[in-house]
Amino acid sequence: MELIFVYNANSGKWNGYMDIMHKIFSPKTYPCSLCDITYGTFKIREEWAEFKKTLDIPLTFLHKDEWLEQYGFKDQLPAIFIKEGDDIKSWIPAETLDQQDLGSLKKLIRNKLNLAMK
Repeated sequence: MELIFVYNANSGKWNGYMDIMHKIFSPKTYPCSLCDITYGTFKIREEWAEFKKTLDIPLTFLHKDEWLEQYGFKDQLPAIFIKEGDDIKSWIPAETLDQQDLGSLKKLIRNKLNLAMK
């Protein structure tokens, strides 16, 4: 079992710079709640970095262009998917991520993992 976190942002330095500018100048219209929850303006949130270390499951993080290239799925992003063998399905969809803050996302992930491991 593996969790795949997919950001609603494209990879690359230029796109990263554009995302920073968007966060600074128009944060309410920034289209990636997962980015906003897990990253500050310039770097990963320390609380998120520490939380990831506590999870006993492989984690993969992809940008939307990488996601489309590797898997070809056109789900609404950002989203978190679960991969079991060759099967990939939505685990936490965009609508749910958009309602979260860091604390509630951590709790949601932990609760869903506990259910999945039973």
